[in-house]
Amino acid sequence: MFWFLIALIGYICFAVIFILDKIIVSEKLSKPVVYTFYSTIFMFAALLAWPFAQFALLSGFDWLWALLSGLSFGFGLWTLFNALKNDETSHISPFNGAFVTIFVYFLSNLFLGENLSQFKQAGVIILVFAALLLSFQKTKNKKSFSLGFLWAIISGLFFAISHVSAKYLYDIYPFLVALIWSKAFVGLIGLVTLFFPSVRQSFKKQENVEKTKNKNAFSLIIFDKLLSIVAVICIQYAISIGSVTIVNALIGVQYVLMFVFILILSKFAPKLFNEYFTKKELAIQTIAIILVIIGTAFFVF
Repeated sequence: MFWFLIALIGYICFAVIFILDKIIVSEKLSKPVVYTFYSTIFMFAALLAWPFAQFALLSGFDWLWALLSGLSFGFGLWTLFNALKNDETSHISPFNGAFVTIFVYFLSNLFLGENLSQFKQAGVIILVFAALLLSFQKTKNKKSFSLGFLWAIISGLFFAISHVSAKYLYDIYPFLVALIWSKAFVGLIGLVTLFFPSVRQSFKKQENVEKTKNKNAFSLIIFDKLLSIVAVICIQYAISIGSVTIVNALIGVQYVLMFVFILILSKFAPKLFNEYFTKKELAIQTIAIILVIIGTAFFVF
């Protein structure tokens, strides 16, 4: 059950990260493509760990799997940031996670031959259903499905492709070797974003208020990305030693924590982070939290 504990640590970190991402995309950096640049370009730093892997390389077509994993992870982030720009993180993130789990289940079964017991399949279904409940859209703005949800589905497919292709590498290479190459290629997305004028303009010096705003944003981004490193390593290591489907299904735990954090911030620090909740929404999400606890228990006991 060591993989279970590692995955929990990773999802606790991601619960904080998703809230920071929403703050950064909404308040600090107005364009998702700019935040995508800062979220991906530094992934080239994974190569700094290469000496610890004894300068090991991949073989043959395995380079294509690593490239596929890296690029799809980067595009997953890009489309997710677009989703967060269009809607609230307490709804988008669980919705995205549900589709990641669905896509991972089918792709891992198709390409990796990964089969789950009926008991664990039930756990996956419960957690997916709980995640969809957590994404329940409030009625204040009188809309049930925004563009953000479409971006979230696309992002879910990209993340699923990344996780499954990375799992393939983890099964045949030492963890560090597969991690370095699958994540270093994420940096290529950062290079792609340089073709966007808004990304290049973010390098220019700003004055007064705008300069202070960008400085604060940069500090927040640095903290967010350091925490992301811890979270990514934990989740990827859990995937490498456990089931890629089950590890992704446990993402429901992240959404429970994220929902609690959002409620606390909305009540006690609304200037920093604030989301509107109806009584019906709170009731539905409470049910979803109970389902997450039940679904998670299917993998523990």
